[in-house]
Amino acid sequence: MSRLVIVANRVPDPRERGATAGGLAVALKDALQRRDALWFGWSGATVAEPAAAPTEQRKGRVTYATLDLSEEDYRHYYLGFANGALWPVLHYRLGIAKFAREDWEGYRRVNAAFAAALAPMLRPDDTIWVHDFHLFLLAAELRALGCRQKIGFFLHVPFPPRSVIMGMPKAEAILAAMGAHDAIGVQTDDDAENLRGALFGIGEQDAAARVGTFAIGIDAAGFANLAARRFRTKEVDQLRASLAGRALAIGIDRLDYTKGLPQRIAGFGKLLQRFPRHRSNVTFLQVAPVSRGDVASYRALRRELDESVGRINGQYAEPDWGPIRYITRAVARPTLAGYMRLAKIGLVTPLRDGMNLVAKEYVAAQDPEDPGVLVLSRFAGASGELEGALLVNPMDPDDIAEALDVALTMPADERQARWKPMDAAVRANNASAWCRQFLTALEGSESAAESAAESSARRRAA
Repeated sequence: MSRLVIVANRVPDPRERGATAGGLAVALKDALQRRDALWFGWSGATVAEPAAAPTEQRKGRVTYATLDLSEEDYRHYYLGFANGALWPVLHYRLGIAKFAREDWEGYRRVNAAFAAALAPMLRPDDTIWVHDFHLFLLAAELRALGCRQKIGFFLHVPFPPRSVIMGMPKAEAILAAMGAHDAIGVQTDDDAENLRGALFGIGEQDAAARVGTFAIGIDAAGFANLAARRFRTKEVDQLRASLAGRALAIGIDRLDYTKGLPQRIAGFGKLLQRFPRHRSNVTFLQVAPVSRGDVASYRALRRELDESVGRINGQYAEPDWGPIRYITRAVARPTLAGYMRLAKIGLVTPLRDGMNLVAKEYVAAQDPEDPGVLVLSRFAGASGELEGALLVNPMDPDDIAEALDVALTMPADERQARWKPMDAAVRANNASAWCRQFLTALEGSESAAESAAESSARRRAA
């Protein structure tokens, strides 16, 4: 079996254990255990003068190779183009995207630098799997250096309609670079249709034919076992005792404007306003670790949430009850698993999301005898798989409030009837299946490098 080369913006710390590892590391766990692998990307560090050659560490069958970024590249590639332009546009938020030519140049420069550092490390029969929007240009840069290995690309976030993506400067250059991939994966059929339409629109029909839907999953059995084990730990017992018999609703998200947090908070406030019978009977815990705190829009979001939570708590709190508990620091994944099992409601309401694995984790964490209710945005990719959820429009706080009222009064037999098919879907469409399906498509695909060479030869002959 050929070596698997994973390329992503960030490389996980090899010292992280399964319970604390990040989402991509968990999703790729099965693939990385089955074959030799190289994981290549940014170290997360910024330095004055980055080295041209990566730093390598080996653990088991995986070599972790990392590059540092300069402060300038971090500012233009990461903060500027990736997070200031691509992130909002890919989430349908063209109006708040910020584009600067120097950010685009930084994005190109880092993609080229990654390719130049990776190319000498490659073996002729490697299978290369590139992840996410930070590295749209990487495969084209590798091809320019003469690399002919199979290269696949997976986009973890949504892909918007052609009319949205083409509003971003340099969109055509990004789409043209997609033609260097042998297989292109997205989360949902809508994303696939949008990406194919954009590729067709610039004449990249061959690339459009390589786009497929591969919905990412979780290690459902592993997460269910983790949640069951953590249900009776000190941290969960403390939360349970503090609720004093009240129902718990939980939200777990990065602090990000795509997650619909202001609307979610407003929806919980509407619940207390419109359905007063729930006052003093339910507590909402929102865990939202701060991310990208050096970006102005994220600082503004945090201020807005601070004010909203304070306003609702001030209006409805009682001496022995606070409606909303709001945490902006990270909570360990095993503890969160226990919290999810305790929660009677999982509240997952992003404005737009590629998949949203928290929704799947909430389903996996439930007690089969007494499962909770998932309230889910219809604009999360997971909504297509989790048909037992109460689907809401995340822009409508009243819709959220009405779903919460239904969830809080739902009888046990209906909760079980809704949960069982969702649990079956999460277990069937797990992380291992996602890896297998994508790699099968990639390794069985026609070589884009050979196709491009043949097309060029035909053009020259003509």
